[in-house]
Amino acid sequence: MIKFIHAADVHIDSPLHRLEDYEGAPVDEFRKAARRAFENMVQLAVSEKVAFMLIAGDLYDGDWKDYNTGLFLARQMSRLDQAGIPVFIIAGNHDAASQITKKLRFPENVRMFPADRSSTFQLEDLQVAVHGQSFSSPAVKKNLAKDYPDPVSGFFNIGLLHTCANGREGHEPYAPCTVEDLSSKGYDYWALGHVHQYEVLSQDPPVVFSGNIQGRHIRETGTKGCVVVDVDDAGRSELTFTPVDVLRWARADVNAAGAEDPYRVVDLIRSELEKLLEKNDGIPLAVRVFVAGETKAHSDLLADPERWTTEIRSVAGEVGVNRIWVEKIRIETEPPLAGRPLHKTGAIGELLELIEQLAEDPSARQELSAELADLDQKLPREIKDGPDGLHFDDPDWTADLLAKVQPMLIRRLLRRAGAE
Repeated sequence: MIKFIHAADVHIDSPLHRLEDYEGAPVDEFRKAARRAFENMVQLAVSEKVAFMLIAGDLYDGDWKDYNTGLFLARQMSRLDQAGIPVFIIAGNHDAASQITKKLRFPENVRMFPADRSSTFQLEDLQVAVHGQSFSSPAVKKNLAKDYPDPVSGFFNIGLLHTCANGREGHEPYAPCTVEDLSSKGYDYWALGHVHQYEVLSQDPPVVFSGNIQGRHIRETGTKGCVVVDVDDAGRSELTFTPVDVLRWARADVNAAGAEDPYRVVDLIRSELEKLLEKNDGIPLAVRVFVAGETKAHSDLLADPERWTTEIRSVAGEVGVNRIWVEKIRIETEPPLAGRPLHKTGAIGELLELIEQLAEDPSARQELSAELADLDQKLPREIKDGPDGLHFDDPDWTADLLAKVQPMLIRRLLRRAGAE
């Protein structure tokens, strides 16, 4: 039996871009968050008595402001050293950008992989071999994995790699590779870094992004942590994603449809914030609120946004004292169409007449579908497959889609006519 921790993308002391510009932002808490999350992970390693820890790149966030970053990490590595836990680290793109990183000396338990070639560290007593290679520059565009060493016979082999794999939205295409590239190596586990969301790309062998240990902005929502891996005597791995984050980013989507006034909208937001706090076990949240839907409150909300923003932030303070900070509020409501006169003339009249005709006349649906045949042929297969795909070759599907978007089309025509 072997137990180890796989982590990545720590980004210790990552700068908080313009966070001070936001009203009421818990700047000090966010500045300390990555350190506190790392401390949580070190404590987890000690408590779980893991055999070793893997860090798959981006321990740092580029150049440090001073040596305090390095001193903090050295202390944490010493805690692991005292517990007899070795740490295997590869440098990622952010680490390679740091000049100070290259001069820091860690305790004896830390093994840093070189950047000029792939190499292997072996734990003879555990019969574990860890293979890896650090980034030599901030932008490595070659497939590093293909040159990784062959597996060590009779050992549990781990590949440590900082990579975008075969591409991930929002991440630079560094050290690109495919799951097939990794699986073909014959390793028993691939510990990946660079992508900040936990994801299992393959089960056999496990190919895993652990994600980052602490969210840093609104694009990094949800639970963040590391992976605790239990390996049985047959070499099978059981993965347990374990949160270590201390602050969490979240999105609150509020449907204000039917709300009679802004106070009701604020009540709906209160309810959503309560749900988020409960769902996240009381962990402090930074929340971006999106309010949408057709509501009579639309005009009042837009007429005095400062007032209602204050009301919403006040409610957040009531729901979670020092536990919820509303980062931004996006009002995307619409005035209700019901009750507004729709003159069946001009463009609106033509639209209503067309939708009615499609609903009543099968031949009209067939004709529309035929006109869209050329568009259907040009669409990529991946957006046409499945129940949620686009099916312009189906007359009934096309007519149903047009009926669903009718309110949106009418609103746009009304705006153009100056009716809103």
